[in-house]
Amino acid sequence: QSLTSSIDNLTGIRGSAGYLVIVAVVLLGHRWMNDHPPPAVSAAKEEEKEEPAPPRNFTLKQLAHFDGKKDEKTGEDKPVYLSVNGTVFDVSDGRNFYGPDGPYEAFAGHECGVALAKMSFDTAHLDDLAGCESLNFGEKTELEGWIEKFTYYRSYPIKGRLVPDEKLKPLETRILTKEEIAKHTGESSEEVPEGYATAPIYVAAGDKVFDTSFGGVEFYGAGGGYNRFAGKDVSRALAKMSFDPADIENTSVDDLEDKQKKVLADWIKTFEEKKGYPIVGRLNK
Repeated sequence: QSLTSSIDNLTGIRGSAGYLVIVAVVLLGHRWMNDHPPPAVSAAKEEEKEEPAPPRNFTLKQLAHFDGKKDEKTGEDKPVYLSVNGTVFDVSDGRNFYGPDGPYEAFAGHECGVALAKMSFDTAHLDDLAGCESLNFGEKTELEGWIEKFTYYRSYPIKGRLVPDEKLKPLETRILTKEEIAKHTGESSEEVPEGYATAPIYVAAGDKVFDTSFGGVEFYGAGGGYNRFAGKDVSRALAKMSFDPADIENTSVDDLEDKQKKVLADWIKTFEEKKGYPIVGRLNK
């Protein structure tokens, strides 16, 4: 009691001892928080969660999927992507502007460089990547301003590059050998064609050669679960649902059962229709 009275006399405030205890607890708590940072595992998980997907290539049809509307299969809102002079941005953070019912909703899922450069909502200017080359000086300056805004001011993530149909269409009729296919595995040492975000990754199934760098980099690129298929004719392996090296090296499907041949046909249909991987040639068997 004498100690409490002495503290009260010293501070001139009745009940000072209680206040001092509270202050001490707060200081100790602050000290403990600083000495015990969050577990490293949590930080690692956060970093893993924020790791961006590798850059990919887009066809116009693939880009059109990302219009911000409800996904009919999942019922969830799709991301909002748009392309500006071939650079594909994820503008989902600007959904109020570019998503459904937003003032720029017509741009979602499209190449809109010409439209932005001309400050026009005319849909005739959409998906005209080649038109970015024929803009006048003022329009090109306006276009560069939009790209700078998206990249640095709004910091919209860059997802990849749009490759126009006129560049892909001529590839469909090529006849490719196994040796030529083997040159396209998506390795970092391989040449990235002009206008692409990443090197092509060729995967042959049946008599068709697909470029899986258009949305399949995470699967068929370096470190992906199907990377062993990159640059190969994997018809037999797909038909048998096999990672056996013998099935990857042996490309014959003549001795397969009808059920296995159907599995191969389903894979080819998935590549073409569901994934939208462009056909870049025919296999010379």
